[in-house]
Amino acid sequence: MSASRLPLLVFSATMFAQLFKPRIGLKALFGLSHRLGMMFGAGLDLRSILEREAQQAAGPLKRHLEAASLAVKQGASFSDGIALAGDFFPPLFQQLIELGEKTGELDSVLKQLAEHYQHQLQMRRSFLASLAWPLTQLGIALFVIGFLIWIMGVINRGQENFDLLGFGLMGNRGLGIYVGFLSTVGISIWLLIRAIRRRLFWTKSIQYAVLQLPLIGKPLKTLALARLAWSMRLTFNTGMNVIQAIKLSLQSTQNFFYTDQIPLFERELSKGNSLAETFSQAGGFPTDFLHTIDVGERSGRIVEAMDSLARNYLEQARFALAQLSSFAGWGVWLLVAIFIIVIIFRIFSFYLSAIGSAMPF
Repeated sequence: MSASRLPLLVFSATMFAQLFKPRIGLKALFGLSHRLGMMFGAGLDLRSILEREAQQAAGPLKRHLEAASLAVKQGASFSDGIALAGDFFPPLFQQLIELGEKTGELDSVLKQLAEHYQHQLQMRRSFLASLAWPLTQLGIALFVIGFLIWIMGVINRGQENFDLLGFGLMGNRGLGIYVGFLSTVGISIWLLIRAIRRRLFWTKSIQYAVLQLPLIGKPLKTLALARLAWSMRLTFNTGMNVIQAIKLSLQSTQNFFYTDQIPLFERELSKGNSLAETFSQAGGFPTDFLHTIDVGERSGRIVEAMDSLARNYLEQARFALAQLSSFAGWGVWLLVAIFIIVIIFRIFSFYLSAIGSAMPF
């Protein structure tokens, strides 16, 4: 192996590990937070709670809960046991568990975490539901194209004299190439989405570029701001240090546009600047967002202000999801229309060629 290829192999291996390293899913995270909050609230012993959860879990979650249960039995705290899992659990979950233990309000913190993750889960389900019909339409269109590729091979009987789609693909061989192409594109899109959600550094430019797209950028920013508002509502309500609360809240957006501003917030808040001043200096935050933070800070009711802001952005996020699904639907209809127009022109061109070949010269 040449030395010049070694860095590339190391990069590929690292990226593969980051992409496929197991992390707890949102649904499992909500369920775990909800059950733990209920059991802690009922006064059950931590060791028996973790042992029960480990027995009922499966996969990587079972392994990490067993490790946490063993650590607690040996005298470690719950937060120390969870920390053994590394980044399997999100930073927000780990930090608030530690805070809940220190303040003696672990059951309250867990219940708030459950509400937070339930909100995120509802948003995800709403987004997927809004895309269901456009994706169904796209699937039908792709199936029709595949069928036409295959039927052209039957019609021509091996003779390439009528290529309706103009792709040069016909029959079983053409269908195989077409399916292989779609599979490659689908896997590439899935890997890209996974990389963006894992916040791999090379996806930063892609995120910034997508946010600048007309019709798409604004709804995506609204969704990120909704996550930010709900996270601030949660972290501020636990009495966490303001700098740490803002850092975790910005990380929860899973968007480089906001997470890149974490150093600025840490620097300005450490100087004693207000939240409103720091958010204004950071830029990229709408007027109503800034106004609500300013009013909450001046009145000493920042938690109530964050609650109001979070609920307001929940409604805005729902509207943003409707916008994105509408744009996706129009995009699918545009693809279908282009497909129909191409077929019409191809049939018309074939018809003219047939007439021309039949006419004497």
